Amino acid sequence: MSSTLIEQTRSNHEEVERLERLIVKDLQTEPLSTRERLVQGHRVRHIIESIMHTTEKLVETYEDKDGAREDEIAALGGQTATGTNVFNAFYERLKEIREYHRRHPSGPLPDVNDDYEARLKEEPVIAFSGEEGAGRYLDLHDLYNQYINSKFGERLEYSAYLDVFSQPDKIQRKLKFSRQYRKYMEALLEYLIGFFKRTEPLRDLDRILSKVETDFEEQYADGRVEGWENHGQENELIPSQPTVIDLDYYTTVEELIDVGPEKLKEALGALGLKVGGTLQQRAERLFLTKHTPLEQLDKKHFAKPPHNGKQNGDAKATQESDSAKEIALTEAKVKKLCNLLDETIERTKQNVVKKQALTYEEMEEEREGEEANAESESDDEDGQIYNPLKLPMGWDGKPIPYWLYKLHGLGQEFKCDICGNCSYWGRRAFERHFKETQHQHGMRCLGIPNTKNFNEITSIEEAKELWKRIQERQGENKWRPELEEEYEDREGNIYNKKTYSDLQRQGLI
Repeated sequence: MSSTLIEQTRSNHEEVERLERLIVKDLQTEPLSTRERLVQGHRVRHIIESIMHTTEKLVETYEDKDGAREDEIAALGGQTATGTNVFNAFYERLKEIREYHRRHPSGPLPDVNDDYEARLKEEPVIAFSGEEGAGRYLDLHDLYNQYINSKFGERLEYSAYLDVFSQPDKIQRKLKFSRQYRKYMEALLEYLIGFFKRTEPLRDLDRILSKVETDFEEQYADGRVEGWENHGQENELIPSQPTVIDLDYYTTVEELIDVGPEKLKEALGALGLKVGGTLQQRAERLFLTKHTPLEQLDKKHFAKPPHNGKQNGDAKATQESDSAKEIALTEAKVKKLCNLLDETIERTKQNVVKKQALTYEEMEEEREGEEANAESESDDEDGQIYNPLKLPMGWDGKPIPYWLYKLHGLGQEFKCDICGNCSYWGRRAFERHFKETQHQHGMRCLGIPNTKNFNEITSIEEAKELWKRIQERQGENKWRPELEEEYEDREGNIYNKKTYSDLQRQGLI
């Protein structure tokens, strides 16, 4: 036996109220991490969809298109469509109920509250690609490949593409009417909508896009849409006055030939004459109009009007106008979504620039580190910091980012024997320690001056060997006054110090 419509209506109302209380209870719990906030949003979104589905059933019941609800209410009031006695109808219904329960004995009733409480512990599956980083970044690589391999795009790096994909106004309008551009914009819009729904499940995107469409209709009708001021009709870009050649400046057909085939073709088309034939034939046909009015020319010189040409032209223009409006609307929606995802786009740019300095192994290690940090965001209030990679602490008391750790080479260890076999982590700290007190003290203990010659020298034996070579080199180049100091006698003769002293003692000078 199926339940009555009134009972179903009561049950649906009760379910809506339970789901509303469930949403309030869920939102009263403050999420402790970004991931928990995202999971909570999707969980609430699913409950809202359940409420909407149940409400649709209620609306359908109250509309009562088949009249079943009205008949049931009338039966409760003692009226029947067939005129049956109300007591007989009551006992027949009671008999049906007893027969149903005899064939289907009632089992233990499930606790409805337990089912609803279990929904608070559900964790919806949210699909993100590895590049999206659980919704922190955009993954536009497929669209980037479409852009650089298209006629409307240009060859540029992925990081540069992130700066231009949200600015379709920079693309020439004549390139936007291609099927390739339309498919690209539709794919871009579809991705941005999907990403926004996955990262912002509680935002009413349908209402936002509906507002965009309303504003777009007003601006498009007034010609205020940027880049589509003339409603995108390329024909409006063509001057109203076609190219006409002033034949008064030409006296012969040969002079007219020098104008060129394209200008001749435009001039003939503007006058309604045939544009085909060789260059000589075109010039001759146009030269006829110099002395003969168009009304007196032979009909063979005029182009045949196309069959139903006006109607076809109007249909084509209407089709182009509709196509332009559709493309412009897609661009407007893309711009709006890019404004909503402005922070995510900027974060994606920074992530791409950062990854350019990392290897694949380092990127994998960083990803694992980010996942570990994300899980540790919900630690207790004791101040314990989860740092499985043992990263150095930053100015804020938290581990520095892994990419910064790799950028400065803080995973590299340098040891110095002169400093007592101390370890220095990172190239920067290693280079700085040569000027520090501990290293200078070690050099003084060795009797060696701490000069630039001994930079990068960390071994005691290497330092001693280098100092020995420096002393030998200084000994060879040392100035010896007894041999190199010069003296002059009264006659102008030059002697070194030793020779001068010997001659002076002997009284020769």
